[in-house]
Amino acid sequence: MTISNPFSLEGKTILVTGASSGIGRAVAIECSRLGGSIVVTGRNKDRLQDTFENLCGHGHKLVAADLTVETEIEEILEVGSEFDGVVHVAGVLNYIPFRYVTEEKLNKAFSVNYFAPVILSQKLFKRNMIKRDASIVFISSLNGVFCSYVASSIYASTKGALNGLVKGMALDLADRHIRVNSVCPGMISTGLIKEGEITEDQLAEDKKKYPLKRYGKPEEVAYAVIYLLSDASTWVTGTNLLIDGGYTLL
Repeated sequence: MTISNPFSLEGKTILVTGASSGIGRAVAIECSRLGGSIVVTGRNKDRLQDTFENLCGHGHKLVAADLTVETEIEEILEVGSEFDGVVHVAGVLNYIPFRYVTEEKLNKAFSVNYFAPVILSQKLFKRNMIKRDASIVFISSLNGVFCSYVASSIYASTKGALNGLVKGMALDLADRHIRVNSVCPGMISTGLIKEGEITEDQLAEDKKKYPLKRYGKPEEVAYAVIYLLSDASTWVTGTNLLIDGGYTLL
């Protein structure tokens, strides 16, 4: 008897942005483990190369690119692939009290978190690089959609904009059976946490706010992305999938 796996990505080509670290790295690696052919892109070439070397299987591609630079976006468009899946992970996290918000800081946050994935998606679509029946997934956040945090007005705004975009794109692209969804994680244990100024004691206290008493793991977000990329979710579009360890229950 042949065992069917609706979560398999065999035969699918998937573009993952922000693949040099954290969630993007986990998404790329886990997708390759389920048989996908992965095109990874990110700004840090050394870390991106490390992700690339950890991919399972063959036929993968690497494009080091800054998605806020138009000429570097063109390099992604020249890879010669048609995509069954696109996962937008690249983004910046910032905490700025509202009184200190400036136009420059707003522009920088929206440039990376919102405009870059929107423009890349549109360019891919216009060049017929997104196949019929494809799946587009944006990594959003519970911040700005389901709740918010102190000093996160800019970041929350970018993620709220993404989730609104998802619903509009899902309707506009439905005639080609292209599905568009987002994943909205709570706090995930990545290098971004360790790079900040928060102490281990403060992190331990913050974890108590989660019913499961821990932060999520990058691969746990990747598994949700795989669901949305796979044939297991062919009737799911316009959804903002919350993965937060129960944080918003309290």
